[in-house]
Amino acid sequence: MPLLKLPAIDDATRSFAEKVFASEVKDEGGRHEISPFDVDEICPILHHEMRAHLFQREALSTPTGGRRKKRFFGQKTISLSVPQSETSSTKLSHIDEYISSSPTYQTVPDFQRVQITGDYSSGVTVEDFQMVCKGLYRALCIREKYMQKSFQRFPKTPSQYLRNIEGEAWVANESFYPVFTPPMKKREDPFRTDNLPENLGYHLKMKDGVVYIYPNEEAASKEEPKPLPYPNLDTFLDDMNFLLALIARGPVKTYTHRRLKFLSSKFQVHQMLNEMDELKELKSNPHRDFYNCRKVDTHIHAAACMNQKHLLRFIKKSYQLDADRVVYSTKEKNLTLKEIFAKLKMHPYDLTVDSLDVHAGRQTFQRFDKFNDKYNPVGASELRDIYLKTDNYINGEYFATIIKEVGADLVDAKYQHTELRLSIYGRSPDEWSKLSTWFVRNHIYCPNMTWIIQVPRIYDVFRSKNFLPHFGKMLENIFMPVFEATINPQDHPDLSVFLKHITGFDSVDDESKHSGHMFSSKSPKPQEWIMEKNPSYTYYAYYMYANITVLNSLRKERGMNTFLFRPHCGEAGALTHLMTAFMTADNISHGLNLKKEPLMEEYAIAAQVFKLSTCDMCEVARNSVLQCGISHEEKAKFLGDNYLEEGPTGNDIRKTNVAQIRMAYRYETWCYELNLIAEGIKSGE
Repeated sequence: MPLLKLPAIDDATRSFAEKVFASEVKDEGGRHEISPFDVDEICPILHHEMRAHLFQREALSTPTGGRRKKRFFGQKTISLSVPQSETSSTKLSHIDEYISSSPTYQTVPDFQRVQITGDYSSGVTVEDFQMVCKGLYRALCIREKYMQKSFQRFPKTPSQYLRNIEGEAWVANESFYPVFTPPMKKREDPFRTDNLPENLGYHLKMKDGVVYIYPNEEAASKEEPKPLPYPNLDTFLDDMNFLLALIARGPVKTYTHRRLKFLSSKFQVHQMLNEMDELKELKSNPHRDFYNCRKVDTHIHAAACMNQKHLLRFIKKSYQLDADRVVYSTKEKNLTLKEIFAKLKMHPYDLTVDSLDVHAGRQTFQRFDKFNDKYNPVGASELRDIYLKTDNYINGEYFATIIKEVGADLVDAKYQHTELRLSIYGRSPDEWSKLSTWFVRNHIYCPNMTWIIQVPRIYDVFRSKNFLPHFGKMLENIFMPVFEATINPQDHPDLSVFLKHITGFDSVDDESKHSGHMFSSKSPKPQEWIMEKNPSYTYYAYYMYANITVLNSLRKERGMNTFLFRPHCGEAGALTHLMTAFMTADNISHGLNLKKEPLMEEYAIAAQVFKLSTCDMCEVARNSVLQCGISHEEKAKFLGDNYLEEGPTGNDIRKTNVAQIRMAYRYETWCYELNLIAEGIKSGE
């Protein structure tokens, strides 16, 4: 990997990163969320002691002597350049040459480009600019490494620039791509089990929180695991400490803050200059508009997939049909639906959308506790258990029926898809078996639905009640059944079928709750974490990522679908959460259940709040399809055969309704920023 060319992180950097982490942990409990833009225009260099050893820098001298240059970096405009091809990627072409010679731009109408003329000023000194570029280059290399190791996605364009910086030719390598289950063919049974692969006979053992795979028990006794990409904790911590030290540097904050403000302003100017031309493209696009381009709700819990009116209607209908049915069990007795409502002193006929109170409104902003309470209809946990749980007295029948009704609505709507979350808590090893049995028994399949497993970070709750002896047991309960079903699918038919429909793992809890623990080489191993205190966000994320990495390698070897890591991140809490997700997560996605049909209503509200144009909304919709976990075949159908390409060539306006002018602007701007990093590194050599 390219990171091997860079000097290893030293003790001083590691010590500095630990101090920064400690200050983050100390402050995160008593402060509001810090925006990435909450930085002064001229950010002071806070840590002078790091200047000597955070980066290895060459002294810059003037032609007349050894005096260090302190003026702001000034040079002629850096020409935008984009990678030409796989065979000549070590040489970048200027944008004018590229546009005139590339078939990519044959479908892009002429538009006005925003350019900087005269001297370019980055707001930092020349030596700081070069240091920032080296740091950003290494940060990109770190993300590329962790994405490729875990078969998650890293875009082609940055890879091309990274190889160019290293003086190497870039070659596309699809072996790193994730694998998603292809769409079901007509009349194909999504629950068939007669074609499951045979047992490999491998032996599994969890060691220090990570599942290791051995060819047999003899190899396990000799500690000779199969050669899979088991993550190295020390390397991960070194990379994490580097990023932590990087984001704490004053020059990095100043430079990145200014670039982000510039990019925001640049897009506003682009819109003023080209909005009518983009609209002209869309008007000339036959048959396609925002309402019939594909869009995916990439984050919504299964228990929130229905709108309020749908849930209310179903509760009333179930009462009419099943009032005398036993649906709930307590220690004292079993209760019918009629007895449950009598106990709650209400009648379904009197219920309204307002009294149901399952809408996440203004009162739930940054209040995870209040948000969680919204999953209790009428504030009653009994109704949540009856209608919104998979494991209850009626075996999740009502919940399955509601989900299938929502699925039928999605099929009727045709252009809307959703990725629903179901929870695995890690409290016991049979959770997977119960969930998959519920899924298969109720035949919960919809071509417009995929599934993500959500893992709540509530080890402390289970440990305080002695449900778990240590954190390692929680990891074992979450991952070991999936490994077993991957190795021997025929012994776990329901789970094997269920896993085909799962696209990723989520990690969720109230991010503002801080653990006070810094993840480091001194942290207890998962099997040693016997205290009641919850591990940190980073601790959870690393061990989930580590197991997903090994699992994906094994499943890809068997020709099975792989999983993405898509945790909640950035809602509240420390900035270190975002740094961890940058290293480990394919992407992060969020969503709320709104008053009407969730997805379309989110777009409608976003269009009003953020003043989005039709092209803006179609671009968001296209991005939702790109980042979701539906299959390659479906994405090619919804976005165009070349959707894996970046820039205008990867966009089929006839399917996405995104203007080619917009795609060209995004791609050129992206390449400009990457080229700026490359030029900064070359100028320091």
